[in-house]
Order: sequence, then C-alpha cells, then structure tokens
Amino acid sequence: MTAAAPTTPAPAITRGRCHVLYAFDIGLGIDLNHADRVILTAKQRETIKDKRRAPETVISQPAPLRMTRSAEPVHVSGFATDAQVDVVLYDFGAVAVRYVMPLTGSLADIERLSGDLYDNEILARSARRIVEEVARAIAPAVRRPGFADLVEDYVVFHIESFDRPSDFNALVAAHGDQIARILRSAQVPISEQEVADALACRISYAADDAALIDWAATLLVGPDADDVRTVLEFANVELLELRFLDSQLDAALEQSYRVLSQRRGPGWGLFGSFAAEVRRIGRLQVDNAVLFEGVNNALKLVGDQYLARVYRLASQRFHLAEWDAAILRKIETIDSIYSKESDRQINVRMEILEWIIVVLIAAELVIPFLRPR
Repeated sequence: MTAAAPTTPAPAITRGRCHVLYAFDIGLGIDLNHADRVILTAKQRETIKDKRRAPETVISQPAPLRMTRSAEPVHVSGFATDAQVDVVLYDFGAVAVRYVMPLTGSLADIERLSGDLYDNEILARSARRIVEEVARAIAPAVRRPGFADLVEDYVVFHIESFDRPSDFNALVAAHGDQIARILRSAQVPISEQEVADALACRISYAADDAALIDWAATLLVGPDADDVRTVLEFANVELLELRFLDSQLDAALEQSYRVLSQRRGPGWGLFGSFAAEVRRIGRLQVDNAVLFEGVNNALKLVGDQYLARVYRLASQRFHLAEWDAAILRKIETIDSIYSKESDRQINVRMEILEWIIVVLIAAELVIPFLRPR
C-alpha cells in the first residue's frame, strides 16, 4: 500500500545533520595501543554513549580509536561538509571515515542531496586519501598491511527539528513516497512496492524520535541519535569486512583447487612446493576464521533492547546473516580440503617410511650373505 498523496507541504528542516560514512580495510589487524602512541593528531577512545539508558549496557571491545582530522570541505547539492572528519580505527583492520554536513531546508532539498551522494566519486576519493594518510602514519601498528579495493558507503540523515511541530507517522503517511526516494537515493518516481519496502524497517524509542533504516541510507528524527548512528556505522564496517572476507575466501578456494589439480610425482607431500602450498591454505583458513570471529564479536549490546533492535534491522537490511552463512560455508569447505590434503600427506609419509623400513630389513637380511667368507 503506497503512501497517500500529500495534502499539505512537508515541514521544513531547521536543524539537522547528514553523516556520510565510508569503510575501508587496511590490513589483517591494528594494534590500537601502538596506533594511539604514533598518532599525533587529536584522538580519543570511542565508547557508545547512551544518555537515556545505562552506558554499561553497551560494550565495544576493544574500544575503537577515534581521531579528528582536518579536511577540505566538499560541496554537494548546495550543502558542504565540515572542515573536520572523524576517523575510527578498529582492531580487526577496518577504518571508518565520517563526513558531516549541516542540514536545513525542505525534503526536496534532502532528496536532491541523497541522489547526488549516491556513489559520489569526489567524497569517495577524499575519504580514500584520508585513509591512505592514516595508514601510512600508523604503518608500524598494522599487522600484514594491505589496502583493499573494496569500500562501503552509507548515509545517515538526522533531522533534529522542523519549523513546526510534526508527527512522524503523519509525515510518513503524507510524504512516504518522497521519504522512500531519499532512502533509496532515487531521482525518479518509484513503485508502490518499492516505497513500501523502503519504509518497512521503522523503529522508535521515545515519542519524539524515530528511525527508518534502509540499505543505502537511514532517516533519523529526534533530538539525540548518536548511539543509533554509531551502531549503523559499525554495521556498515561489518558489511565491508564480510565482503572482504568473502573475496579472500574465494581466492583461498581457487588456490585450494589449483593445489589439488597439481601433478603429484614421487615424493608428493614430502618434498617440493606442494606441502608449502597446503600449509599456506591452512594459514589462510586460520586468518579468515580469526577475522570473522573478531568482526562478529566486536560489538556487544548487553541489556539494551532498543539498540539491539536497531542493529537487528540494520543487519536485515545489509543481509549480514546471508553473508555470515556464505562465509561459514566457505570456511568449512577450506577446512575440509585442508584436512583431506593433510591426511593424504600423512599417509604418503607413512607409506614412504614403511618402504624405508622394508628396505632396511631387506638390507639387514642380505648384507650378511654379501660379506666375504
């Protein structure tokens, strides 16, 4: 069922912020304590603050390292980013960059901004340049550095106040199609089914706040939404890491098949490069499994049902469960291949040792007859 046609103009936004999030992977892991010592810019350890509920209910371990860096403002659709950006380092090798734009104007202005932010090359290049500078600065703290080509971007529109009192449900009912286009970064009219799907993941904690979570953007309404935004930021980083893991596992599977197809000559499993290749597959398996566990266990929402629901909706929109299932299947496949090849190596070595024993016994029996009388 599509939203009703608007009968009154939508209220204007008098105060708000647009958060443009980018996530990158720069290595297998980051020693945050070491990075803390080598970074000279302003920084602080980030914890998710919960002003409405007990802060002890939200745990992020180890706490990411947040720093602020200067950046040239980027202009998009008449809006401009602040002269500073937030950079967050995660111990599992991810780096998040957050640009902030002050928001004022009409929903039509936000709709144009959303369309221009989608796959915005200028902001993406700026974010990558900042991350490259940070990666060089903290190079001694990065384990097995390597800048991945993958990047995940996400937009959070946070409307703090309108020019007149507005009920969010009434706003969605009257202007749902326009809000859906903002969430989908669509610059053309979209179907009723698309509108209904874009507006499906709605959640509220208090009477004066609400969140509409979609796969490309989220619309937050209310005076305070830092905790929700931080959870969405982490979900975006998690999506990047799962995509990166998936690509790594694809490469590991391809290497495994290549190793399996190698010609096995004499001494297979004991000499040559085959044994080294099998060990390398084992290391890839361990590295990917450790990274998978690190990403999935980084954020704990203990006792905070609202933020847990926010994270669950974001996970649903990002299809994190499907990514998890695919990654686990590939890890199990590599584990099976590694186990079978390791068993074959052991069997070959045992056969070689058995032949050596047979030769030694035969030699022991024959040598006395070969001695001169």
